[in-house]
Order: sequence, then C-alpha cells, then structure tokens
Amino acid sequence: MTGTAPVVVYGAAAGLFGAGLLHALAHGLADPAVALAFAGLIAFGECVRVILPGDRDQAPVGTAAALAYALLGPLRGLPTSHGTLQVVAVVGLGMLAGALLRRAARGLLGPRGPVPPALAARADAAARRLLTAAFAAVLFQPLYTSGAIDRLTPTGPGYGVFVIAVAVLAALCDAALAAVLHRARTGARFAVALEDELRSLAGIGSAIVATGMLLSLLAGEVGLWALPLFCAPLLLARAAFRRAAAARATTGQTIETLARATEVAGYTTPGHARRVADTACALGRELGLGTRELALLEYAALMHDIGQLSLVEPVPGGATALLPAEEQQRIARLGSEVIRRTGVPRQVWQQVARLADPGRLPDGRPDRSLPVAARIIQVANAHDDLLTAARSAGLPEVAGRLQALERLRLERGRAYDPVVLDALARVGGQVPGGPGAGGGGPH
Repeated sequence: MTGTAPVVVYGAAAGLFGAGLLHALAHGLADPAVALAFAGLIAFGECVRVILPGDRDQAPVGTAAALAYALLGPLRGLPTSHGTLQVVAVVGLGMLAGALLRRAARGLLGPRGPVPPALAARADAAARRLLTAAFAAVLFQPLYTSGAIDRLTPTGPGYGVFVIAVAVLAALCDAALAAVLHRARTGARFAVALEDELRSLAGIGSAIVATGMLLSLLAGEVGLWALPLFCAPLLLARAAFRRAAAARATTGQTIETLARATEVAGYTTPGHARRVADTACALGRELGLGTRELALLEYAALMHDIGQLSLVEPVPGGATALLPAEEQQRIARLGSEVIRRTGVPRQVWQQVARLADPGRLPDGRPDRSLPVAARIIQVANAHDDLLTAARSAGLPEVAGRLQALERLRLERGRAYDPVVLDALARVGGQVPGGPGAGGGGPH
C-alpha cells in the first residue's frame, strides 16, 4: 500500500481501540452480559468472513452485530448505558478474538514475512469496521444516554427513523473509507472507487446495514435472542456469495486456459495474452474504469487472440496489429463467436468482436458505438506487438518503447483512440515490457 491514507486510518482505529480499552479497564463494563454476547457474535462473524468479487473482505455477521451494538438503546424495555467507548472496546475485542481464532483454526500462525495483498485487504476491512461502528456510536450513544432522543422523538416511529438515519450514515462512512483505502492501494481515482463501493451497498452491504439496524430495534423487544435469530439470513447470504465466488473463479480459470491455447499452438508469443491484459488494465485504471468494467476488460484482453486459431499459418510473432484491417476484423469476429460459447458475460465477446473496428466512421466522425474496452485492447495489443518486434530487432528497452509509442501515434485518431494513447504515454513505465513479463491469473 502506498500513501498516508492507510497510516491515518490504521492510526485512528488503533487510537480509538486503545481509548476504549483504557475506559473499560478504568470504569469496568456496563451490562457485561450484553457486551459479552455482542463480542461473541462479532468474533463468530470474523471467523466466517467471505471474500466477494473485487477482493472485498466482508464479515456480514460481525459487521451487523457491531452496528447493532453501536445503535443499541433499550434492551427488553430496559435502558442500557454502555456508551461510545465501550462500543469501540467490545467491537475491537470481538474482532481481535475472531481473527485469532480464524488464523489458529487454519494454521496460519507462522514466521513473519512480507504482508501479502490479501492480508492487507483484510486489515483494511477490519479498520473500516471498527471506525464505522465508532462513527455510528458517536452519532447515537451520546444522544441516547443523555435522553435527548426521547425528548426529540417521543413516539416509537421517530426513534426508528433516527436509528435508520444513523445506520445509513454509517454505511456511507464505510463506503468513503473503503474508497480512500482502495485509492491508496491501487492508485484508482477516488470518485471511481467511491462509485464502486456505493454500488456494492445494493448487494450484501444493504443486507448488513438492514440487519444491524433491525437487531438494535428488535433486541429492545425480545432481548439477546434477537442476535442469533436475525443473523441467520446473513449466514445464508454468505453461503450464496461463496458459491458465486467459486463460480467466478472457475470462469477465470477457463479464460486463462483459453488464453494459453494460442500460445501452445504457436500462434502468439509466450505471455502475450497476459501482457496485453495487464497493459489494458493499467490503461483502464488510468481512464477511470470501475472494478466490474476492469474485470470484463481483463477477460476480453486475455482472449483477444482466440480467433487466430482459425488461421492456416500463424502470423509471424503473432503480431495481428500488423495485418490488413480486413483480416484483423475477420479474426476478431471468429474469436468472438468462440468466446460467446464459453458462457462468459455478454460484454466480453461483444468487446472482442469490435477489437479491429476503426475508430472513425466513413464520414470521419468518431465511432461512439465502439466500446471503450475495445479501444483500450487495440492499443494494448498493438503496443505489445511492436515491443516484441523491437526486441527481435535488438533495440534497447527504452528505444523500443519510444519507437512503439511513436508508431502508434502515427495512427492517432484513425486506428487508435487519442485518449487511450495519451493514457499509454502516462503509464508507459507501469506496463509490462515484453516476453516473460507479466503473469498470474485474473485480478
């Protein structure tokens, strides 16, 4: 991770957790049985975390329980008095206990080493969950313990509306924190990252918020029995999301296998598909594509050369960018037909079908119907083909890159989109360079 944002977020989370622990040690726990019940449910939620598409680490049950404790007012009609700092302490201890239990159960306690990206993502998610619960508690607990809520909303519906409003604000706070951390890790634009996070609220995010809000309200009527009873739907949702993630992983493996088919058959150079995909994703991030758009772009880029399998003789070096436009379009259409039968999302094979289409209409106007992904892959593919040719000619790395960029610029506005070429010039040092570069599976 780069930037100061993660340091600030982690520091804030650690500082709040420390303050909560000191408060608990100095003053003891109010309603200890209630605190223990919520801490136990939060720990359980940490043990059953799930990784969603986009490498989002979610703990649906733990997050809902943390939000419910932050918004907990009366319990079976009796007032509670735990306050903001105790909320932070209980949520933090529950998360810590759950994380330790999960790691011990999976045998992950071992020698220290570099922090892997997956662990960094989990740390981000944990810090967010603690800060979001603290934010909700700051909005709710002082007003509840002082009696201000009862004075402002003397009727039942008013209290419920206030709880809903705080829950929604907490969800927005979590989305903003996630966008800040995502930008720090990947360099994506904040607006794009925030849009992705807000979209995720329409899925399991909204279910988590609704469950946390309902738990806090229903606990006031039925007591702690509401905790396991109303968290059960989240466990079912977790199972459904895990099945969806497994299906997505299978799709990714299928796409990787298809991408290697042209290399095994000798139609493209080793690693070409992965290098093009990596370059395309770098350009997509630079141009502000969201997480879903980047995933579809990567799939299309990995399979962009499938149509070459229809050729009687391989193109020298697999450089389809050097073929006549009509032949490039024929290869793209054939590849699209093959890809469509693999069951990938519709946008993927549609993007591949348009890969070789010119960027301008016969009257000279830009073709706005050409998908941005197709325009990006056009540039990424030609860039790798030209770099490979430059290496074969014995040109140094820097000279090869400059030559490739200049040759692409000669077709600026005709074969290649000017906006994408400008993005390539900006990220030129971050894209894979040639044979042997790149690797791995779908991001």
